[in-house]
Amino acid sequence: MQTTISITKRGNRYQARVFYYDKQGKRREKGAGTFDLRREAKSAAEKLEKGLTDLNPKYTDTILTGYYWHWFHTYKERAITDKTQNRYKVIGRVLERYFGERKLKDVTRTEYQEFINWYGADHAPDSVTKLNSIVRKMVSFALDDDLIKKDFTSNISLISNKDRKVKVEYLTVKELIRLETAVRDALTPSRPTDYMILTAILTGMRKAEIQALTWSDLDFIHNTIMVNKSYDENKKAFKPAKTKTSNRIIKVNRELLTALTDLKANRSTLIFYSPIREQVPTGNALNKELRTIMKREGMTKQGFHFHSLRHVHVAYLLSQGVDIYSISKRLGHANVTTTMNRYSYFIDEYKAKSDDLIIEQIKKLL
Repeated sequence: MQTTISITKRGNRYQARVFYYDKQGKRREKGAGTFDLRREAKSAAEKLEKGLTDLNPKYTDTILTGYYWHWFHTYKERAITDKTQNRYKVIGRVLERYFGERKLKDVTRTEYQEFINWYGADHAPDSVTKLNSIVRKMVSFALDDDLIKKDFTSNISLISNKDRKVKVEYLTVKELIRLETAVRDALTPSRPTDYMILTAILTGMRKAEIQALTWSDLDFIHNTIMVNKSYDENKKAFKPAKTKTSNRIIKVNRELLTALTDLKANRSTLIFYSPIREQVPTGNALNKELRTIMKREGMTKQGFHFHSLRHVHVAYLLSQGVDIYSISKRLGHANVTTTMNRYSYFIDEYKAKSDDLIIEQIKKLL
């Protein structure tokens, strides 16, 4: 921590202060008191400065995993979904397995890199990225609590097993149109799953967002769908949207809204309530129905499931020249960077096509 001592004379006395920069780079100050003599003020300021740079003696024996669980229960547990809680718990058990009783203040960057190498040997890139992100958050809190002096997660190379990455084969634009037509032909009010698949194709909404839709979320005047909640299929209850930016209004075609009105025959405030199952279709039911339709259409795609429709929706919009900012807003992402990172493989593909088109157009100028 960078610090500066300041001794200022106020009348006949000396004021002692220490200036420092916090983790966000903001300049802060702490007063050490006012003294009759300059040397007394300087001595007090030096003691304060040492206190700011030393580790908090109260926690010097804290083990890494002990602090992790304390941090999780104090700052995270009540602020995240059950699904995300499970991820934090799994990562906590991984840390316990590797670090055991290792003290937090003794962990070095080399040791943490070795941990990442060990974990990444049999985990996919996405799993390693998520684990490192969570540990880094925990470390930032430990720095703020003066438990450690350095961020041992800084400048780490994320090693992973790329063979463990789930490979997904996506639909082409022609295949997507075929699928959409097949789904429309299969629509019947007693089977809401087909209507949910159609909604995913035409909106790019998440599964839990579609499950949570009620009739009041549809605007037949402006042809929009309001997304302001999601659905917990285990608890069979509403929950908040995934993020603040997930709350959004999606413009849709009139044909989709007209098709959905068939489901009013099921007499429920939930649009996709199944009277036969007496519940909203689950992810398993949606994947089963999607596979059935694709098989009937002769489409075999490795790793393709209901959420893949969100990716295909993005690919279709890109192929039609829709700008990435508009797509990001439609998906409910916090910013364009999130969209670009998540769908980089699609964006790169269409960028290559655009580059070829640009070259062809430039040739016309020569």
